[in-house]
Amino acid sequence: ATEATQTSTKSRRFQTASCVAMVRPAAFSFNKETAETNAFQTGGLELSADEVRERAIAEFDSLVHALASAKVQVIVIQDSSEPAKPDAVFPNNWMSFHQEGLVFTYPMLAESRRLERQESVVQSVLAARGSPHVTRVHLEHHEDCKVYLEGTGSVVFDHINRLAYACVSPRTHPALLEELCATLAYRPILFHATDHKQQAVYHTNVLMAVGTTFVALVVESIGDEREREVVCAAISASTKELIPLSLEQMNEFAGNMLEVRALDGSTALVLSSRAYASLTPAQIAAFSRHVTRLIHVPLTTIELFGGGSARCMLAEVFV
Repeated sequence: ATEATQTSTKSRRFQTASCVAMVRPAAFSFNKETAETNAFQTGGLELSADEVRERAIAEFDSLVHALASAKVQVIVIQDSSEPAKPDAVFPNNWMSFHQEGLVFTYPMLAESRRLERQESVVQSVLAARGSPHVTRVHLEHHEDCKVYLEGTGSVVFDHINRLAYACVSPRTHPALLEELCATLAYRPILFHATDHKQQAVYHTNVLMAVGTTFVALVVESIGDEREREVVCAAISASTKELIPLSLEQMNEFAGNMLEVRALDGSTALVLSSRAYASLTPAQIAAFSRHVTRLIHVPLTTIELFGGGSARCMLAEVFV
C-alpha cells in the first residue's frame, strides 16, 4: 500500500519526509564526554585527528550524494569551525521539524553537544523551505534541572498513529517525553532496553525504526516481558509489519535506519553499508517489500568515532 493510502483515514499524515537536513561537520572527532553514555563509540582505527575529520566529511558527502541521486531533497548546512563541535554531524538529536508546523529544540546531556544548538541552523533550514510559518517549542531549559530528551535519537515516532516510542536512558527522561507528547497529541510508549552487556541503550533510534508499513525492532533488547508486550501490541495495532533485528545486528547499526520519500513519491530505506551487510537475505527481502529501494553507503569513521550512523545524520523536515 502507498503512504497516501495508509494516511487516507488519518488526516493525510505522512510517516516519511521528502526533505532532510544534514550538517556537514567541520570538526568531527571522538568525543570523550559522550562516550561515557554511548557504548557504540569505540574508535579503534589508528588515524590522526585530520584523517578522522577528512574521512568523516567524505562519508558525509557520499550519503548526501546517494540521497540526492534518489531525488530526496537534502538541505546541507555547513558547520562552523568555531566553536569546535565534534558531533555536529548528528543534528537530529537537537532539532525536529513536524507536520503540525512545530519546530522543537531539545535539551542535551553532554555540555559539548549543546554548542550545536544554533538558531542560525534552524533558520537556514526554514529558509530553504520557503520560510513557512512555524511555532517554536524550546525544551532546552530543562538542562538546568538535568532533564534531557535528545530529539529523534531519544524518540522514534509513528506519525501516522501518533505514537512516540522511547527507551529510558540518561539521555531520555520519561517526564520530558510526556511533555513532548502532550504538545504533539501523541501517545508515549516508554520502555527499558539493554545491549548484550546489559548496559542501557543510549538512544531509541539504534534499536528501532518505524516506516510507513513496517517497524524494525531489536525485540530481545527489551528485557521486561510486560514492556515488550506493550511495545509489540502497539506495533500490531498499527498494522505495520514487525521485522525483528538481533542484538548483534544492533551493534552493526542495523537499527539506525530511516525511511525517506523522494520527490517522485518513491521511498528509500537509508542505512550504512555496515548495517546493510549485517542483514540476512530474508530481512532484505522484507524491507524491500515496503520501500522502493535500500540506500547504503560506508559510514565507518562516523560510526566508530561518533557512535551514530545514517539515521542520526538525518533531521527530517516536515514543515
